[in-house]
Amino acid sequence: MALSGKKVLEFAGLAPAPFAGMLLADNGASVIRVDRPFATTLDVLCRGKRSIAINSKIPSGRELLKRLVASSDILIDPFRPGVLERLGLGPEVFLGSSGLNQQLIYARIVGFPRTGPHKNMAGHDLNYLALSGVLSMLPGSVNKPAFPLNLLADFAGGGMHCVTKILLALLMREQTSRGQVVDVDMVSGTRYISSSPLIHRLHPSTGRFPGKRGTNLLDGGAPFYNIYTCKDGGLMTVACIEPRFFKNFLERFCEALPKDFTSSEKWQGVVNDSVQESRELWPTLQLFLETGFSMLTRDEWGKVFFGTDACSVPVLTPEEASELSSSLGSAPQIAFNDRSASCFLNPGEHTREVLVTEFGVPENEYERLLEEGAIGESK
Repeated sequence: MALSGKKVLEFAGLAPAPFAGMLLADNGASVIRVDRPFATTLDVLCRGKRSIAINSKIPSGRELLKRLVASSDILIDPFRPGVLERLGLGPEVFLGSSGLNQQLIYARIVGFPRTGPHKNMAGHDLNYLALSGVLSMLPGSVNKPAFPLNLLADFAGGGMHCVTKILLALLMREQTSRGQVVDVDMVSGTRYISSSPLIHRLHPSTGRFPGKRGTNLLDGGAPFYNIYTCKDGGLMTVACIEPRFFKNFLERFCEALPKDFTSSEKWQGVVNDSVQESRELWPTLQLFLETGFSMLTRDEWGKVFFGTDACSVPVLTPEEASELSSSLGSAPQIAFNDRSASCFLNPGEHTREVLVTEFGVPENEYERLLEEGAIGESK
């Protein structure tokens, strides 16, 4: 695999940092998560990783961490600014002129930009999303936008963006034999991955986001790019932006419904593919689609559009999506709902294996560190 042989030390955190570590592990890197002894964790992004428990508050624990970082290719720092510096594990220790590991990729993920009024504040995905300018553009009610779980800032603008920069740093290391600090903040990362909608919004002449929330092409304003409730409460997506796809959708939609419904004078003007260009008719088209979708179940509509270019598919539950994914067979599949899939990792589960077997810590030193409380093993 592409990252085979690369050693990653990931300090335990939640969301963006463990996601970055998991992506590296999925591509062959040896990822070791550093936990505190006797810690508990909610982290489920553990696939392909191992855990060691080290107490950084004890001098011998800090020295051990320094030795581990000195022999790693990549460090993932999930802490607020200054935490690792206070432990004597800041970038200068390893990447400075007399640093211990000048090939290290020192990756840091924080919420707010490191320079600016919010740099030392606590926060979470929703806060970073708010400051990015993207939250104000997301669909929702007239009064407030809705937010897509914690996907945009934590995982896209944070973890995924960090991995991209790590890979670029590894490429640069091939040319220079030098490592570097990779700084990622989730506000800036969210803005970066949202470049297209932000540019469209700031340049209204493009026509994509000229109006208020909920009135534009991609934020729920267009009836041909929306979600509809079916007879059984299931949901269908419609995303036929291009005229040829909308024409295909409308033909199949009308064929599946009673003639007396589709031919009603109430819908005159909307049952034709030119309605896309007539924004004044969008409210009527919206009502037509809402009423029509409510006449059949989700699975019935799924059959109507299956295998077509109508750009309409059902909204699957996580369980249904997992079942579909496992049946595709075109790529390695991830069993999200299977506890045996190594999604869970006990802190300190691999302390002895990693330190003694791989890093060569002598058995007597290991026992001493264990007795001092500098390291721990899972119970």
